Amino acid sequence: MGKLRIVLADDHGVVRAGLRALIEVQPDMEVVGEAADGPTAADLARDLAPDVAVLDVSMPNGGGARAAEEIRRDCPAVRVVVLTAYEDRSYLHQLLKAGASGYVLKRAAADDLVRAIRTVVAGGTYLDPAVAGQLLPTRPPAAGGPTPDLSDRETDVLKLLAQGYLVKQIAARLAVGGRTIETYKVRAMEKLGLKSRADIVRYAVQRGWLGGD
Repeated sequence: MGKLRIVLADDHGVVRAGLRALIEVQPDMEVVGEAADGPTAADLARDLAPDVAVLDVSMPNGGGARAAEEIRRDCPAVRVVVLTAYEDRSYLHQLLKAGASGYVLKRAAADDLVRAIRTVVAGGTYLDPAVAGQLLPTRPPAAGGPTPDLSDRETDVLKLLAQGYLVKQIAARLAVGGRTIETYKVRAMEKLGLKSRADIVRYAVQRGWLGGD
């Protein structure tokens, strides 16, 4: 199996150099492109089809959120990991909505970025431990309260959505039509009272579906 191909995007050259050094010391990873702004990062993802795009949130011309949205729209096979200094809930929700599968704080240990890349390539979602707790309900369900009666297939669809898969990818994975997946998605969200992908990820965190390892 070949090396994981990574595109890096950060508007600070020194930061990019550090990220490149961190990634390329890994025996199974290589950096295939670098960008200093969001549009260039999206163009590189389209042109190079990397396995992962690592995007800084605060870049010129739209930043990482817009680039993440474009990449997930135009290159659904490319996983997106965002790097940010921000820990508040609004940024987390915005980036999850944009299609990011990994959320790593810049103050985190270097190994956390490598772990995030491996997690998203394996089909998971990586949330920095410092922010994952923000997706948990402020008041958890009362002990012994009713559990929504999800079918096995509804549960499978919800788990895959939480892990960052698109509807058409889930349809191919489960060998059913896209409309069927949409039906399972709508039913599961209605049963759980979920309104957005961020809500789905929050529920997945609560259920322990997104183990970082």
